[in-house]
Amino acid sequence: MEIHLNRVDYMQVGVTSQKTMRLLPALGKKATQKVAIADHDGIITCFGMKKGEALPVFKTLPGQKIARLDLGGAAGTPQEKIFVGSGSQVRGFTKKGKQFLTFEANLTESINAMHVSGADLLVCASYIYNHYCDCKDQHYYLSGDKINDITCLSSENPTRPVPVLACQDRVLRVLRGSELAYDTEVPGPPSVLELYNKEGGEEILYGTTNGKIGLVRIGESAAATRWEIDNDKKKGGILCIDTYDIMGDGVGDVLVGRDDGTVEVYGFDSDSEPTLRFEHVLSESVTSIQGGCVGKESYDEVLTATYTGWVTGLTTEPQKAESGPGDEVRMSKEIQSKVEALRAELEQLQVKVLQGREQYQQTSQSSTAVSAVPVFSINDKFTLCQDDASYSLTLEVQTAIDNLLLQSDVPIDLLDVDKNSAVVSFSECNSEQPNGNFLLATYRCQANTTRLELKVRSIEGQYGNLQAYITPRLEPKTCQVRQYHIKPLSLHQRTHSIDQERPMNRLSLVGQFSFAEIHSWVVFCLPEVPEKTPAGESITFCFHNTFLGTQLEATYCKGEGHFKSDNISTISILNDVLSKEATKRKINLNISYDINDDSVSHTLKMIHPKLEYQLVLARKVQLIDALKELQVHEGNADFLIPEYRNILDESANLLEEYKKQPAHLERLYGAALFLYFHIYTNIKNNLGTCLCRRRPKFIKMLIQIPPLMIEVCVIFPEIVTSFSKDNH
Repeated sequence: MEIHLNRVDYMQVGVTSQKTMRLLPALGKKATQKVAIADHDGIITCFGMKKGEALPVFKTLPGQKIARLDLGGAAGTPQEKIFVGSGSQVRGFTKKGKQFLTFEANLTESINAMHVSGADLLVCASYIYNHYCDCKDQHYYLSGDKINDITCLSSENPTRPVPVLACQDRVLRVLRGSELAYDTEVPGPPSVLELYNKEGGEEILYGTTNGKIGLVRIGESAAATRWEIDNDKKKGGILCIDTYDIMGDGVGDVLVGRDDGTVEVYGFDSDSEPTLRFEHVLSESVTSIQGGCVGKESYDEVLTATYTGWVTGLTTEPQKAESGPGDEVRMSKEIQSKVEALRAELEQLQVKVLQGREQYQQTSQSSTAVSAVPVFSINDKFTLCQDDASYSLTLEVQTAIDNLLLQSDVPIDLLDVDKNSAVVSFSECNSEQPNGNFLLATYRCQANTTRLELKVRSIEGQYGNLQAYITPRLEPKTCQVRQYHIKPLSLHQRTHSIDQERPMNRLSLVGQFSFAEIHSWVVFCLPEVPEKTPAGESITFCFHNTFLGTQLEATYCKGEGHFKSDNISTISILNDVLSKEATKRKINLNISYDINDDSVSHTLKMIHPKLEYQLVLARKVQLIDALKELQVHEGNADFLIPEYRNILDESANLLEEYKKQPAHLERLYGAALFLYFHIYTNIKNNLGTCLCRRRPKFIKMLIQIPPLMIEVCVIFPEIVTSFSKDNH
């Protein structure tokens, strides 16, 4: 069973943050509901629909950027009071717009997540959770990683709510008072939480930044996963979730909004498994989503708010069209009046634009003219994708993008993105100069492009900065710069545990450094590590290499640091970078190593199947043109062996896969070459001295991978003479 929804645009406010739009409770069962939405200008707008027009109920004055909006009220009464969080302050408004609360939370950071339940107010800054009851401080918790969202379960004891935190380190933390009761792992950094049953219950919906959705049941001592929806089609991350029976079957459906503009409705089959029932794609990220009745009585709809402030409904109301003579479609009187009103509004706007331009021209030519740079907001995200070991750079601007310049001082590859319609051009770079560039690329966007998605792949061991210069279609021309740090171990991703059975190499550091200093070094080297120094005397982080599948464990405290990995290259990179960082601070380090011979063969065995797959893929792609020419010449492909016929049948998929991974094979070669480099040619440093005796064994392993052996011999000619010296 599928559902058909029709799009209706209601109004536009300023730029909005995540979860800043809510529907007020309806007065009747099928009556229309009022909409409350807050934006970055600090304005709260409440409006309702009447005869197809948005009529404002109230609108507050501009102020500080509003990061969250929630509804509340006394227990057992309609939840129709509006609460907003801006900076470290929480304000409350009635449904008529009268302010009745101004509460200063006294947080050192701005509020980024909030939940209201009766007299309980739960607010979160980046790492801090605070619970207030009747504006009195009750509980406090310092999280080990950044808090993205919060929700609250109702417990048997009404004075003891059960808060659940969505944290960046891929866990949900369940609290009891000021203490951590337990945490549960989820398949990605959770970005949003929502109660599955708004009337109560123990089930929570979560969405992750890598596009996965799940339902967990929060128990007394542990959580149980009910179901998960994977992101097989590589859609955007989840920004908002709601539950509402839009299908009308008596079961609450799951409404989902993603950062690539996708709106989804999931229903449930006879086995209570979630199934996609509806999908619609907007042109910008969906920051808020709600189910209810807004446009017309008795017609349910999915209401969304986007980054640039558009409030859009996907309604079950059918679009009306009357057929007249000659099969021409005549508009109803209601639609005709709406079109006429829009035309009049458009004419007024055009007049205002012309007057503004004339005024600007006159002002700019006067002797006392002052240049005014137009201000515009940018929503950017730079995240590591586990599936293809690449970084996704997403840029969203509140106005149309004219062009984008990418500049990098480290070697990176630009990968193709299907959603990207911009035209890219490359400039020559001289990387040998002291401050030379490895990449200069310009993206020229089509008209009305407000969102751009790019993919880049870095090389571990090469670190520096990637800068994006964003120029919108504004007058006068202006540009904003965003900088992204490419870290030395940029392809490593946080995980909760590693396989201790693998052969491990160890690196140990001892010196006169503080816990905060060595933590700052680890933050510099590895992604997804919280910038705030962890509480306690020591900490352990585990990582997984998304490209090769190797692992790393980092344990450190004041004066000591211990790192172990099944890849010698990882240990060597850490040794180089940490030594440089310590030297900058004039700290003397005592470095020791424990090298496991078996780790070399283990790493090569992990590279080999990936290398073999890419070699086969490259060979198949090389054959496609020749096989197509034979097919045209002979009239059919029946004379070909099944293997070649299969290549022709799958040619489109093979070419698409090869196009998405242009330098994958070279990167795999490079991984093995760096492994050899770190073992054999780094003889000048202590680690190289420790490893040089393992050169013959490494050469034996390379012989088992002929293409790799040839590549090594070309780049390192001295390896050829080593065969005779070592009798291999």
